[in-house]
Amino acid sequence: MKTKKNVLERAMVSVQTKVQATVPAERQVQAAHMAKKAQRLAGKGKPLVLTERPIPDAADVPLAELDVSNPFLFRQGKSRDYFKRLREEAPVHYMPDSPFGPFWSITRYEDIRAVDTNAEVFSAEPVIVMGDIPLEIAMFIAMDPPRHDTQRKAVQGVVAPKNLKEMESLIRERIVEVLDSLPTDRPFDWVDRVSIEITGRMLATLLDFPYEQRRKLTYWSDAISGTTEGTGGITHQDEFFKATAELAREFIALWHDKAARREQGETGFDLVTLMQSSDETKDMISRPLEFLGNLTLLIVGGNDTTRNSMSGGVLALHQNPDQFEKLKANPDLIPNMVSEIIRWQTPLAYMRRIATRDVHFGGQFIRKGDKIIMWYASGNRDEAQFDDPDAFRIDRANARHHMSFGFGVHRCMGNRLAEMQLRILWEELLARFDQIEVIGEPTYVQSNFVRGYGRMIVQLTPKSDG
Repeated sequence: MKTKKNVLERAMVSVQTKVQATVPAERQVQAAHMAKKAQRLAGKGKPLVLTERPIPDAADVPLAELDVSNPFLFRQGKSRDYFKRLREEAPVHYMPDSPFGPFWSITRYEDIRAVDTNAEVFSAEPVIVMGDIPLEIAMFIAMDPPRHDTQRKAVQGVVAPKNLKEMESLIRERIVEVLDSLPTDRPFDWVDRVSIEITGRMLATLLDFPYEQRRKLTYWSDAISGTTEGTGGITHQDEFFKATAELAREFIALWHDKAARREQGETGFDLVTLMQSSDETKDMISRPLEFLGNLTLLIVGGNDTTRNSMSGGVLALHQNPDQFEKLKANPDLIPNMVSEIIRWQTPLAYMRRIATRDVHFGGQFIRKGDKIIMWYASGNRDEAQFDDPDAFRIDRANARHHMSFGFGVHRCMGNRLAEMQLRILWEELLARFDQIEVIGEPTYVQSNFVRGYGRMIVQLTPKSDG
């Protein structure tokens, strides 16, 4: 019976693979969208609806009911106290009932590292976000070795040290163009004019995507990573499928265009060309949903981390003016400050894992198949690892030990590129401006995954000629 079941499963996989290879990715996405609509019409799979309400203080909530999946925690300024209580009282905490299903929270630094570096027991498959996404698309960050390793290897060359060194002048040129266009006679939205613009320009360059259409990359990233079911975001299922279909159409066309140009002898070192040049990924176009998934990963990863750290750094220095004065007095602190910004902000709050077998961990019994959330946002504020962790200190001795980039085989591939962009941004900001004042309160992204900003109004004071 078991053998017959295995044969049927292999046959189904074979059929699915053939369908993926012959049906364009855009059509597969549209078909999945129609299936979801049919489910909704039949009264099944109703979309998740979340309503923001005032969140009580952590001390007023019974420990068993402390739900850190709430996508409004960061926006309402409650996440710090919620995670602190979990670290102190229940560092491995089970939430049996949440809008995203039951899950375990891992909140201490060393426990998070232990989970993150044990891919055999704690699997990254099938997705890295807390909830379910409307369409499961394979991406190497949500794969286990060895499959993860071969696909990552194919594209990681774009951020190899030699290429980053060659890319530095281009990054500086892009950042200078943005900063020199900013008004100094009136307030403006830093998120839109600086953070989104710089990351969009760099993503377009890395992907060899049409430069004048770079804002599409930001839109796709926000729509795909911001589903209500997956992360508690504001993206409705229909918007998710629309964005995913558009991304599929544009990048399948880009793949074929680049393949034709390569046949004519053109070379390149963008991510699509690297995929086409690697034995492991050169046929990925025949697995279009996998191609789509890896592009989504590269776009979201390149967008969220850098973009929200660019905004978070401005806010941190505004809230800590003594640190800004220290920075202006000693610009050599910029590289260390970049690490402290990434620790303090923690642009992506967590990664998800699934237990591959029953395991005792942190005094708790975790069953095979249980969902585990590694809360980087908590580990980066762990008092056992960082002295006075809620303080923003640009000269913090161990700032580089932050966990925002993860550990082990899944450590962020683009971490050095993100650090370089932030370093250059602050080098050029200090050369131009004496003050960067945040006016009013920024608006925060609704999400339990992305710790980001929707809008941040700033006023620049240029350096005096003297």
